[in-house]
Amino acid sequence: MSQPISPNPVSGLREHALVTANQNLATSSEVDRHAVAGSTPRWSISWPPILFLGLLIVMLYHSIAVKLVNDWYELPDFSHCFLIPFFAAFLLWDKRRQIQSTPLVPSWSGVTLVILGLFMLFVGVLGADLFFQRTSFVILVAGLIWTLLGKEMLGQLKFVLFVLVLAIPLPTILFNQITFPLQLLASACASQLLPLVGVPVLRDGNVINLPAMALEVAEACSGIRSLMSLFTVAVIYGYFLERSNWRRVVLALSSLPIAVTANVARIFGTGLCVQYWDPDKALGFFHEFSGWLMFLVSLSCLYLVHLAMRLVAGEERQAA
Repeated sequence: MSQPISPNPVSGLREHALVTANQNLATSSEVDRHAVAGSTPRWSISWPPILFLGLLIVMLYHSIAVKLVNDWYELPDFSHCFLIPFFAAFLLWDKRRQIQSTPLVPSWSGVTLVILGLFMLFVGVLGADLFFQRTSFVILVAGLIWTLLGKEMLGQLKFVLFVLVLAIPLPTILFNQITFPLQLLASACASQLLPLVGVPVLRDGNVINLPAMALEVAEACSGIRSLMSLFTVAVIYGYFLERSNWRRVVLALSSLPIAVTANVARIFGTGLCVQYWDPDKALGFFHEFSGWLMFLVSLSCLYLVHLAMRLVAGEERQAA
């Protein structure tokens, strides 16, 4: 006669423990999902005020923006500025995840920058100062970001605002203060180098008197154009190829002596062509061609600086 088999109490306890553990695991994972979802800030955007604020900014800066773009087109020294709005837009797209994960903490502290930007715009319009009018836009946008989105968001976008500053031409007073010393520096350096290759030189300010003719280092030959263009390219280049901020700063600052040296080499080569070749061709074809050539050489020098910093960083890691 068969008897019923009683369930094993030990296996029952094991099954109960397994079920309880699975339930706890599911509960903890659900809590983790809620915690992660709660840590990501949710953006609730009210579009009507944003559109109204954007319309006010367009009304304030429409004519200023048109004049700015016109200066980019007409002034060769600032033709590189056409790249900057596209680079700024790319930065916003590239940092979209950091921007979306940044908590929104509006602050009244940003109103001070808003007032400063509006004051600069008012002074710039009354005084017909284009530099004040244009920089007021960057200050105003920074203040609005701080006020409406918070200081942490302003920190996320500070590099984008700095890039926008690069698109603003320097004021005439400051531009002249930089240009004339560069003319004197380039003419002085070229006057020191030309006698080394047998070309007698008599310098008078920014004019280099050669036996064949007088060579004037004009404002267009001061190197300010290549300096500003190369600095902007170095900032963009550093963002893409450098990962540490200090190396980006070093790369950008290295563009300044590179541009000055390249301009001295250009004037030196022009002097050689005037003396040993043909003055008309030296001031015509060679003068234009050497500008492009020296800019390519400057870009190569930037790349060498980038490689040198990579080698130094690699040696430091190996030493550590």
